[in-house]
Amino acid sequence: MPLVGSFGAAQLHFAMVGAAFAVAKVVVYSMIGLVTDSPRAHASLTSLIEGMFMVGVLSSYWVFSAFIDPTGLRWLDAYWVLGAITALALALLLTAPADEHRTHEGEEAAAGEGPPFVAMLRLVALPLVLVFVACAFLFVLIEQGIQSWLPTFNNEVLHLPAQMSVQAASLFAACLAIGRFGAGAVMARFDWYPVLNICLAVLAALIILVLPLADGLTPGAIHSWTDAPVAAFLFPLIGIALAPIYPTIISVMLSAMPNRQHPPLMGLVVVFSALGGTTGSVITGQLFAHLDGRTAFTLMLVPTAILAGGLFLLRRRIRAQG
Repeated sequence: MPLVGSFGAAQLHFAMVGAAFAVAKVVVYSMIGLVTDSPRAHASLTSLIEGMFMVGVLSSYWVFSAFIDPTGLRWLDAYWVLGAITALALALLLTAPADEHRTHEGEEAAAGEGPPFVAMLRLVALPLVLVFVACAFLFVLIEQGIQSWLPTFNNEVLHLPAQMSVQAASLFAACLAIGRFGAGAVMARFDWYPVLNICLAVLAALIILVLPLADGLTPGAIHSWTDAPVAAFLFPLIGIALAPIYPTIISVMLSAMPNRQHPPLMGLVVVFSALGGTTGSVITGQLFAHLDGRTAFTLMLVPTAILAGGLFLLRRRIRAQG
């Protein structure tokens, strides 16, 4: 990117990053089962990993902002930093010890499941897996629907200036990181199902209670953070309520499946997460265009309620499987 700096290079770069991210996510989640010995430890480490992921997302904003130059392409030098970080990650991966004997358990059964891609498709036919991917899809729909359009909500509904709208939206990512770090400690001590139900209840309560605070705001009245409405600070707290859900349901599902099935299962997670994120952004955007921002975010209560039902079915299926 810094050496070529063309649009074609950017297109190739994003394609490679997207593919690499998918592979990395499958590998990382599949390795969690190799270094944990109980479902609660699995859930705790998964939340910690997702928390570090959000720290990386937040850090990327600061890295690029440090190189921004409105008069040129100096921002491309940020990729030298990203390249160095990637090399460090590779070095850590190559030197990290991992006991992979668990991945070979049940190889006889795996041989009858066909190639890995076929094994992944066969997993979809299992009722437990079907409920799980539906829950993952709904969660990412909610998360990306809010995250993608929060800057627009801040600008059009709360009437924050453009720069403040983006800065306020970054609070959502920060709350996601805080929530996932906190979930790592909580999931090590408590059962996952009541914790996630509390999270969904808090999420619904914040949507119902905070959005009315956006009423009566007038354009041009906000010039600094001291003028910002309370809703600009309270609504991002939804990130704390959302944070534990995604890593926890993935951890619960991986703990219920043999280690050899973790890679194909994570392949399904990546696919349906991408579909959920795209669907959430598109639907929320259409609601913003044809209705208004407050209504668009209020309607997030619908997938939230469906997700609560999905978690109930997920727990029942896991218990039935034993």
